Amino acid sequence: MTTNVGTVDRTLRLIVGAALVVAPLINFLGLGANSIAAYAMIAVGGILALTAVFGLCPIYSLLGVKTKS
Repeated sequence: MTTNVGTVDRTLRLIVGAALVVAPLINFLGLGANSIAAYAMIAVGGILALTAVFGLCPIYSLLGVKTKS
């Protein structure tokens, strides 16, 4: 499959994804108090990080969006 996520998009996804994974782990602003929210944040952050690493977003593929030039 070809990549469909551009450089700026990948960078933002990686930064936000890493923040979402790390925040509940360090209990930032008490976010670790609710375990369901913490697991959700880790899952979403992991997905964002993976799409950034591989440069492929399945939702973009479904919608026909391509941020890579």
